[in-house]
Amino acid sequence: MEDIKDSFLSIAGESRGIYREKASKFLAVALPVTTEEEVKASLEELKKAYHDANHHCYAYRLGLENQSYRANDDGEPSGSAGKPIYGQILSMGLSDILVVVIRYFGGTKLGIPGLIHAYRTAAREAMEQADVIEKTVRVQFSVTFEYQMMNEIMRILKEEGVKIVHQTAMEKCEIDFQIRKSQAGKIENRINRLRNTTLKVK
Repeated sequence: MEDIKDSFLSIAGESRGIYREKASKFLAVALPVTTEEEVKASLEELKKAYHDANHHCYAYRLGLENQSYRANDDGEPSGSAGKPIYGQILSMGLSDILVVVIRYFGGTKLGIPGLIHAYRTAAREAMEQADVIEKTVRVQFSVTFEYQMMNEIMRILKEEGVKIVHQTAMEKCEIDFQIRKSQAGKIENRINRLRNTTLKVK
């Protein structure tokens, strides 16, 4: 059976890096993010905090299988900023991350190769300062069952090491729980064998 990949590397918190070239300053900020809304909010905050900067170039990557990613040059020549930042995210194997490189122009043009080098170096510096963590992809299920099945259901959930999110215990019971994606198939098979029990992915 094919192994299901359900973990990836991300960062635990904000980290920073800086690169200077011909009086231009490139300040890189790496942030953990999980949604595009978080990306947008973080970008707005940084643009406010560094409103006097010339450019706020960035790249982000969310999820395990490149579910969502973007690179933005923010007025720099096409492909000279966002793409090199994104390339560093990929080369370090990170996801659920936003890297913004804030540039203060020093008066001397660096040319495309110089810009690529500057944005790449600043981005890498910020990520190298970060505390790298492993994140797991989890699946959330909802199981509904008759009250008399409670002991059996709870025994299965305990044996499979799930995280219970919510439960209601009345005549008809419902439990919402999360489990690692790679272990989801096994628990589905076990619960689906039980009578008067319905399992759904949420």
